[in-house]
Amino acid sequence: MYDLVICGGGTAGAACGYIAAKSGLKTLIVERNIHLGGSITSALVVPAMKSDRQGVNCDFYNDFVKKMSEFGGQITYSDGNDGWFNPEIAKIVLDDMLTEAGCDILFGTDVAEVNCKENLIKSIKVNSKILSLYIDSRYFVDSTGDGNFSMLAKNKILENYKNFQPMTLRFHVSGINLEKFSNWIMELDKNREVTTSYTIDGEIHLSTACTWDKSKNWALWDIFEQAVNNGDLEEADTAYFQLFTVPGMRGTVSLNCPRIITGREIDPLDASDVSKALIIGRKQVWRLFKFMKKYFPGFEESFISNMADMLGIRESRRIQGKTVYTKKDILSGKTYENPVLNADYPIDIHSYNKDTSVLDKVKQPYQLPFEALCASDYENLFIAGRNVSADFEAQAALRIQTSCFSMGEAVAKHVANLLNG
Repeated sequence: MYDLVICGGGTAGAACGYIAAKSGLKTLIVERNIHLGGSITSALVVPAMKSDRQGVNCDFYNDFVKKMSEFGGQITYSDGNDGWFNPEIAKIVLDDMLTEAGCDILFGTDVAEVNCKENLIKSIKVNSKILSLYIDSRYFVDSTGDGNFSMLAKNKILENYKNFQPMTLRFHVSGINLEKFSNWIMELDKNREVTTSYTIDGEIHLSTACTWDKSKNWALWDIFEQAVNNGDLEEADTAYFQLFTVPGMRGTVSLNCPRIITGREIDPLDASDVSKALIIGRKQVWRLFKFMKKYFPGFEESFISNMADMLGIRESRRIQGKTVYTKKDILSGKTYENPVLNADYPIDIHSYNKDTSVLDKVKQPYQLPFEALCASDYENLFIAGRNVSADFEAQAALRIQTSCFSMGEAVAKHVANLLNG
């Protein structure tokens, strides 16, 4: 018998497990992959996007940043973003944090069955390659990202009446002469909202970007266009390009691309669609790598050192909660007595088509009510992560890692209050 079983050990799930175990709850994380961290580790989504947190449910995040720094896997960039993480070190750090806190973890394990009685979940059946067992718990958390646990429990699902957002398959390139590349890109692009480079802890760290959207005058665009004309890239490869250096990985950049374009929208919940997207994405990775090696000074001796083993999925399935948080709630700046989080990340909707992506900045920080983390049909099921009970636009602001950390932490503290009085 557990106090809390967390299904999914990604960003929200890891934060939830850590805070719950530290609060004295007997806690279990059921994770289908072989490490924690989800988007950070499996999908290589680094750095974490910066947001105005104001200390609301940030205990896990602050401890994570501190521990990552101790392991040499974190830096604070010039804009004050302390979420520049090393994905490989994060796997080790998360293990360390969760086990020290006393949280049990089952890796390589899926939830196969959910046993309910009226409006309570009583137990679950989990399967792995070597075991199958039933687990009882007082409370459960769906932090699966895709809402798979809530689907098994037959909780209501919010309909997606909007178009799907494109997926990304991120990768790392190493063996780069970063000094040579930094000198070149900083001379080429004078826009410091797009391209920056600094020496931090004795190492060069930088960032740059280019997209096919004409909202900005991208300094790299002429080079991308030349590569398309020369047959080195396809037009789809120019849709979105962004790179960052990685703490503790000298001479390495992490690519926030390719945006996978197939000629039609890809359903992130359709296995056939996802399989095709992975194949197409890896072809795009190869073309982008060859492009950088040919056109970017400093990349002459570079090589692909890692490809994500999970697609970067921005939105797939959202769970019906006691309340549905909306774009109107975000723009209103409404506050709550005990908010889940405080954030100012914009409404960020990626598109398959040119000049149709949305990045709506907010005028003031917004908060999230706890009712959006409470499943509509069960009294002991909570939601944490990108499957939050929110409409399409609101989810596009809430899906970032820092907000998911806070959601997981808020659930853990709530359950601890219920059980510890």
